[in-house]
Amino acid sequence: MKWIAGCLLFLVCLPLVAETAPLLADPPSRASISLDGTWNSIIDPYETGMSSHFYENRKPASKTDLVEYDFDRSPKLKVPGDWNSQRESLLFYEGPMWYQRSFSYQKRHHRVFLYFGAANYLSRIWLNGTKLGEHIGGYTPFNFEVTEQLKDGDNSLVVEVDNTRRPEGVPSIHTDWWNYGGITRNVKLIEVPQNFIQNYFVQLAKGRTEEIQGWVQLHGTGSATIEIPELRLKQTVQADAQGRAALRVLAKPEPWSPENPRLYQLVVSSGDDRIVDQVGFRTIETRGTQILLNGKPIFLRGISAHEEAPYRGGRAVSVDDDRTLITWAKELGCNFMRLTHYPHNEDMIRLADQMGMMIWNEVPVYWEMQFENPAVLDNAKAQLRDVIARDQNRAAVVIWSLSNETPITPERSAFLKSMAEYARSLDSTRLISSASDKATHLDPQHMALNDPLGEYLDVIGLNEYVGWYFAKKEDADRIDWSFQYQKPVIVTEFGGGAQYGLHGDSDTRFTEEYQASLYEHQLTMLGKIPALAGMSPWVLMDFRSPRRTLSGTQDYFNRKGLFSDRGQRKQAFYVLQKFYRENAKH
Repeated sequence: MKWIAGCLLFLVCLPLVAETAPLLADPPSRASISLDGTWNSIIDPYETGMSSHFYENRKPASKTDLVEYDFDRSPKLKVPGDWNSQRESLLFYEGPMWYQRSFSYQKRHHRVFLYFGAANYLSRIWLNGTKLGEHIGGYTPFNFEVTEQLKDGDNSLVVEVDNTRRPEGVPSIHTDWWNYGGITRNVKLIEVPQNFIQNYFVQLAKGRTEEIQGWVQLHGTGSATIEIPELRLKQTVQADAQGRAALRVLAKPEPWSPENPRLYQLVVSSGDDRIVDQVGFRTIETRGTQILLNGKPIFLRGISAHEEAPYRGGRAVSVDDDRTLITWAKELGCNFMRLTHYPHNEDMIRLADQMGMMIWNEVPVYWEMQFENPAVLDNAKAQLRDVIARDQNRAAVVIWSLSNETPITPERSAFLKSMAEYARSLDSTRLISSASDKATHLDPQHMALNDPLGEYLDVIGLNEYVGWYFAKKEDADRIDWSFQYQKPVIVTEFGGGAQYGLHGDSDTRFTEEYQASLYEHQLTMLGKIPALAGMSPWVLMDFRSPRRTLSGTQDYFNRKGLFSDRGQRKQAFYVLQKFYRENAKH
């Protein structure tokens, strides 16, 4: 019996492995059928749906047939969307939720993939009672081929989504943002021919302004043609035995920049498959302690942001949500946004391309994790792989971020070194960074960041909260900073909380006056950092966090936003706006 119990424990502790097909590029020109809308849902905190076979969506065959669930009579949820903000009773719910949607489909001579923009965190998917597979990770897309499982006529899609926090998860148990559960991004059927274009990468060669390079990955064999009509570029390339066709061609596109977000039509075709995209071309690199965009030094005037919907709360799910957030950042004077602490949705990245906003794109390697566990590293790499595959053609993305505020241990450093090497193997054209909060006091007036992770990064990210979590805000005026590595520094977080409309003197916490004064002292301190290449204060807008329990002030919101969650500007907004306007040419 002890042996059996041990085997059961071993099976329970085995990491879950994703069973999805390789990610399919999903530009707007793909032929697709949306499955967004109203879905049926069943809350299942005891996981009875598995033993009761919810995935069969069975109906009683007779009056005496016992079936103890009925999707058609169950409550409804909107997809895309989180369940927490759709029903007050689900605000704090973490656990399994079953989704079901019926749809009609007419079978054609196509291959068909079922595509999810994201679902948090563990997803199991069935189509017409047949299990398609599972996916782990709450913020990256995944897909399954469903050509054989689709029926001509009525179909039933069932998805179990479980946002239970797990010690072996990425992120792990503890975070400082709301663990929104549900199918939080678009769901669609994508139709492709028998041999199709799986993905492609077309960007300027690293450090080159007159050479475009990349590749096309075919699901099949043959050749691919890449066209950029405005550049009079058309080249056909032959795929190798693995379906990979390499591209390298001389061209001189007008560079993309925040001031001039120039995009070109890109057409990729192979056989009966044809994809039309909009891409920009720019270089991003470092020289000493400078960041260079298109060969010229640039200061990243930034702000950090969560993927939280303005005005109504909950997960941001619409293009209007994304446009509002970017517009607020631009009103602040930003040319850069740090999208934390996980990949935000694809529409946000495409809008940044169009609106001229440089992006820091981060994966949820966050705080304490099982850095010694190989399965956790595989999970983190899979999420990094999939966000790079999704966003690699977006000029707006200038930095891949590996982690945020992780403890300094040998296991963690080895973990993130492996992540950095993997990121560069997938995309060598962008910068690699990570945000660290492990600065130390050398004396009352001198602080240093000597995180060994800096060896593997192109840009050092520093999170510091002088005047909020330690020291007085006035102490910032006298503090100098040093860094172990002579690389560009982005101060990726600083700030303090303020409840919109709460006023008082500048020494009283949570007043707008305190937050504004803190920003003034911070900007004085940061101006003395010679290696400073940018900043992204914390944070654009107030957002939900279960850690923030102060009744009457926080009420489960992190109040460090320059905007309230209802879009109201706090005094600190104008302090930072003035600073960015004065430094717009630097």
